[in-house]
Amino acid sequence: MQLQFRRHDLTLAHAWAVAGGAAKLSHPVVFVTLTDADGVVGRGEASPSRRYCETAASAEKFLALVDARRLSFTDLTGSMAYLEALAPGEFAAKSALNLALLDGAAQRTGQPLHNFIGLGFREGRHVTSFSIGIDRPAVIRKKVLAAAEFPVLKLKVGSGHDRENFAALREAAPTKPVRVDANEAWPTKELALENIEWLAADGRVQFVEQPLPATASVADGAWLKARSPLPLFADESYHTAADAARCAECFHGVNVKLCKTGGGANAHAALHAARTAGLQTMLGCMIESSLLITAAAHLAELTDFLDLDGNLLVTDDPFRGVTSTGGVLSFASARKKTGLRVEPAGGGGNFL
Repeated sequence: MQLQFRRHDLTLAHAWAVAGGAAKLSHPVVFVTLTDADGVVGRGEASPSRRYCETAASAEKFLALVDARRLSFTDLTGSMAYLEALAPGEFAAKSALNLALLDGAAQRTGQPLHNFIGLGFREGRHVTSFSIGIDRPAVIRKKVLAAAEFPVLKLKVGSGHDRENFAALREAAPTKPVRVDANEAWPTKELALENIEWLAADGRVQFVEQPLPATASVADGAWLKARSPLPLFADESYHTAADAARCAECFHGVNVKLCKTGGGANAHAALHAARTAGLQTMLGCMIESSLLITAAAHLAELTDFLDLDGNLLVTDDPFRGVTSTGGVLSFASARKKTGLRVEPAGGGGNFL
């Protein structure tokens, strides 16, 4: 097996900001390929987040440690056991390798990944939201109008101008369902409840994501869940399947991300564990190319909601795979029929 990896800075269409972070114009990812002796190429992507103490540089450092001879498309369990033993953390880098392994394994069986893992994919059923980052009200209004084809919006809050920004969204989209993501912005349960009650009065907010810091106590989370007029979804509080029981006490649902869990296999397990615990499920994303978004789409049958729009927020996506016309995810136009069903957008230079 041969391993190659390289960094790529995705260029954002608009400055992107969430609670607690500075606005940025680009986001670094790391692309990975694994090639076996038969020439089968598996692809993966790491989109690290500083929120989890990971960067593109730390992902590259981990990948440089990997002995590709220890990896195999025919031994996924053994390959992942080796990677887990190699170093702690670095979930984004491990996710990239796990996806490359799954891509290659599914290709070798002649199946798309969603069939290889026993889920399938029903066309016309899976709708993603479109995310609107923190900005000035006038810019929020323009972003919402530009996203007119998407039936569901997701608004980032936590700036101190949330009410003005929400009003700007409603000016541009008076009746659209909206999901609100606080990204841990509200430090106390009382402040969180006050803001959730304000959002509930709109009548078309579907749920609120991560209102309290992930470090909040179970007691505070349970207090808020019992009083919230809107469903609450965990993001930063839900990393792996091991967090399901704790989150069931504090939330109504969870947001699963491949880079956060460590790959497709762990995301699959995290979705199953959440459903078993009685939680609703959502697949989310970081800023990502179509490679990673497409990988997540193969798990869509395990979800109640989707927020797979990271590729729609960039201008230089190097890959093509799943599409989202009108917000509906589809593999119908994907030319590649096996594995992740992803291919380079521009012909495949630089090992892509």
